[in-house]
Amino acid sequence: MTWTFTPDLAAYLAAAGPAVAAEPVVNTVLLTVTDALRRRGPNAFGPDAPFFGWWTGADGAVAGGLLCTPPHPVLVGALPARAVRELGAALADEPLLACVAGFNARRPDAEALARAWGRPTEIAEETRLYRLADLVAPRPAPPGRSRLAAEGDLPLLLEWLEAFKREASVPGAASEAALRDRLSYGGMLLWEHAGRPVSMAGFSRPIGSVSRIGPVYTPPAARRRGYAAGVTHAVSTAAYAAGASEVLLFTDLANPTSNGVYLRLGYTPVEDRAEVVAA
Repeated sequence: MTWTFTPDLAAYLAAAGPAVAAEPVVNTVLLTVTDALRRRGPNAFGPDAPFFGWWTGADGAVAGGLLCTPPHPVLVGALPARAVRELGAALADEPLLACVAGFNARRPDAEALARAWGRPTEIAEETRLYRLADLVAPRPAPPGRSRLAAEGDLPLLLEWLEAFKREASVPGAASEAALRDRLSYGGMLLWEHAGRPVSMAGFSRPIGSVSRIGPVYTPPAARRRGYAAGVTHAVSTAAYAAGASEVLLFTDLANPTSNGVYLRLGYTPVEDRAEVVAA
């Protein structure tokens, strides 16, 4: 039983890819991040090189993985309890883990890693993963309509994505390359009212028939009018049309408004995660 760490994406995909892909709902972010790294290169999420890891059980089979795209915390996928304990032990002597900023993991796993880290920590964010059960149209229906975002919308999309990242305290700058990739498969929608965009939402390229909604953003002046519900309903429909059989999203548990919106649209909870960082 052992952890293996490497900066080699190809080695990670060869060793851990099948195990991670076998649980596409709970490993959704691992799958979309590695897809982005394959498509856009190792600097897709920042100038520092990413690294990867996988756990091999006593039977010789890989049972889960992790990755890190600095400056983001280590993203930990679904793991057996023994693997989490051994990952905590590896924090003391694995060079690639020496300068990590924190951990994003299932809530119990994040707490275990925080205890093993041996330094003061704090929870930076608590999120809940939802899956769409039965899509329900928003009631009352918000005024306006959805449309696909296009090349001419890039300046607005970048502006709103920067604002979204500031509000959500997401590290790194908004990526024009990532937005262009979204546009290439129809993965960004705008909600328009009275001839102007008032909200946006995106969805990830389906991987293993799973797509994840996000980001969803409405500028402050246009909030509380139902636009976010309207564009989320539209983008959920678009994700299905793009080939997804499972549609997911994450919410910030500190935002009861958005959690309520998604529940009313037919999303149901799957699991909670926490991001633990050095205090």
